[in-house]
Order: sequence, then C-alpha cells, then structure tokens
Amino acid sequence: MNLLVIGGGGREHAIIKKLRENPRVSTIYALPGNGGISLDATCVPEIGAKGIPAIVEFAKTHRIDFAVVAQDDPLALGCVDRLHELNIPCFGPDSKAARIEASKVFSKNLMQKYGIPTARYEVFDDPRAALSYLQAQSFPIVIKADGLALGKGVLIPQNYAEAQEAIRSIMEDKTFGESGNRIVIEEFLTGPEVSVLSFTDGRTIVPMVSSMDHKRAGDGDVGPNTGGMGTVAPNPCYTPEIAQICMETIFLPTIRAMEAEGCPFKGCLYFGLMLTPTGPKVIEYNCRFGDPETQVVLPLLKTDLLTVMEAVENERLHELDVQWLDASAACVILASGGYPGHYEKGKAMSFPDTFPQNITCYHAGSKMVDGQLFTNGGRVLGITAVAPTLTEALQDAYATAQTIHFDGKYMRRDIGQRALKAMEEK
Repeated sequence: MNLLVIGGGGREHAIIKKLRENPRVSTIYALPGNGGISLDATCVPEIGAKGIPAIVEFAKTHRIDFAVVAQDDPLALGCVDRLHELNIPCFGPDSKAARIEASKVFSKNLMQKYGIPTARYEVFDDPRAALSYLQAQSFPIVIKADGLALGKGVLIPQNYAEAQEAIRSIMEDKTFGESGNRIVIEEFLTGPEVSVLSFTDGRTIVPMVSSMDHKRAGDGDVGPNTGGMGTVAPNPCYTPEIAQICMETIFLPTIRAMEAEGCPFKGCLYFGLMLTPTGPKVIEYNCRFGDPETQVVLPLLKTDLLTVMEAVENERLHELDVQWLDASAACVILASGGYPGHYEKGKAMSFPDTFPQNITCYHAGSKMVDGQLFTNGGRVLGITAVAPTLTEALQDAYATAQTIHFDGKYMRRDIGQRALKAMEEK
C-alpha cells in the first residue's frame, strides 16, 4: 500500500512510525514532513499541509491507497473532502465536522444545545461589547479566539487590565489573524486537566489511553503557553469511574450531537477535559490527534493502527477490539532556546549511535542537510520512553534527552511530577 500522511511535526512522525509496523505498507509519503521524518518516510517538502490542490494532485499521480490528514488546517480547509472526491480513503473528518475545532463558537454552541458540560460563555464580535461584558465579571477569566491559532489562541487574564490588553491583541491587533474576528469569553474552571483522544467512525467511539499535557514553557507550570513541553500517559487523575461518566455525559453525546447536526465526525476526536469539583467538563475539542499527546498514546497501542484507521473510514469500528499495553509512557520535548518567543534555527544536532529499545525520538522541527540534522523549529524533538511504571519512563526519557545536543537546547525538568504526586495522593 502507498500511504500519504499530511503534516510535518512530532505528531505526524509518531503516526508514521506506527503505520510502518503494518506489513502491507510499502511506501509512506509525508507532505511536507521534516528532516527526521525523512528517515522513516519519503518527504515532499515543497508541498505544504495547506496546499490542498497540490496535495490532491500528488495523491492522484502517486496512486495513494490511504491518506491520513493529521493537521488541523488542512482538515478545516477540506482536504478530506477533496481526497474523497477522488475515491481515496482517508482518516480524518471532513470540513463540516472539523468545525468542532476550527470554530470555538460552533463547538460551544453545540455543547450548549445538547447539554454537554462545559464552562459558561458568551460570544462577541465587537471589542467594545466584550469589554463592557468583562466589567461585570470575576477574574481570572478565559478569552479564546474563535478560529485556529496553532494552539495558542487562548488567553487567561488575571484582571480587567489584562483582559483589555487581551481583547486589543486578539480583536484589534489581529495577533491570531482572522481567527480573532470573533471571541469566546468563558468562566475559568479549576481542577486537573485530562486529554483523551478517541477513535470514532461517527457512531462508535473508542477512547484511547488518557494523557496529561504540560503547556507552560517553564518548570512549575509558569511562563507563556506553548504547543506542549511534554506529556505522560496514562493520566492518574482519570479513573475508571470518571471515564464512565465522561463516556455517558460527554463522549457519546458529542458523537450523537454531531450526527444530529448533519456533520458526523470520523477520525480522531480529541477531548480536552477539566475534572472540576462539579464533574468533568469540556475545555476544548480538537479534530485530530494532539501534539505531543500522540507521542505517548500511540506507543501504547497494541492493535495495528492502519487496521483501526481503515475501520474508522469504513464505519466498522464496532467490529474491532482495540487493545493497549499495560504500561506508562513519558515524552520530554527538546525545544529551541527562546521558544515560544524568538528562537534561532539551523543548529547542528548530535545523537548517540543507538537509542535504548524502549526509547523513540520523534522529530517535530528538524531539517536534513547533506546527511546532517539541524534544528528547524521551536519544538525540535520529543523523547518518548515506554516502561512498566511512570517513574521508570520519566527516568529513561530524561536520561536519553541528556545524550542529545544542540546549541540552545531547552527542556522542562519537571514533566510528569504532577502525575506522580497525584498517584501518591490516591
């Protein structure tokens, strides 16, 4: 089989490595891919993930048997719709279903209409009306750009002055471009956060192993938000009892709501949850695998990934028994110094000759020049370890991270510590 994976980060590298395990796979093309991905797939760097006409033409001329649209932008732009027009099977939602992430307003209204627990909210397209509303609110409060913003379109002002600045930045200065034409202002929820990715074919839903992300740039969860500095799985806060509540009050109702709205969701639906004192609530939906959650979830998947994806596309997910390893996984992100602000690219990287058997090095932002790997992004590598316990996985991931070098290398030193503390308190 000839496969096509659209995207070029650590998430896509994790998907590609898992797809390669299937003996039916002959060639995997990555559009655009990256330097590290080129060791596992044929990269086509001249075709970006948003270049839908070029992607479609490539799929047609290279006789692609199955495509995985892994990134939010091409999903929202209708890449799956266009590939389906060529009768190319795909994993990923069509553009109507992708609105669940592409529009915060759509997703919040969906939850309100169908009684899915989430934070109270209001929607604004006029900055003056938003500021007037904020004068009567308590802080902290959450302000979200309506559209896609590379995972950074959420601000949490601690007071009215910060809220004024946030409104000006999003709606007037267009920090996130057209995504900030409308905003959602919602109450600030408290409690442990949980990420749950799920396979769904529009009717059946199969949650994956839960995970815990670490969004802030600095140790102790301080500093600016990032795309994610590391993650662990499973999340110890997500008990079987809570999982059952989420299935009954959030997961199944969301799938049914999307079907009722005429946009059934097929692909990976990501639930960003907060376990509040009054029960689990949805913080956000994503219409694709999370990054870096994928880098700890997929290594724990025992069932063949391509088989699962084909079952999703063919609406036969109910026929599969999707199984997982009874183990833990930890991913530590190695970033460029200065990320998520200004950082330099083009730093030469050095690696050990071999990695331990339980370690995988996923490339998020790298490029290959004359056989040498260089940094080419803010988040550069994700070092993932799988081990019987979380403590062992963290030890192994950090030990390996120390053996990789490039100028300006930065990583958080406390990935997984909240999870270990939660396990002690059980």
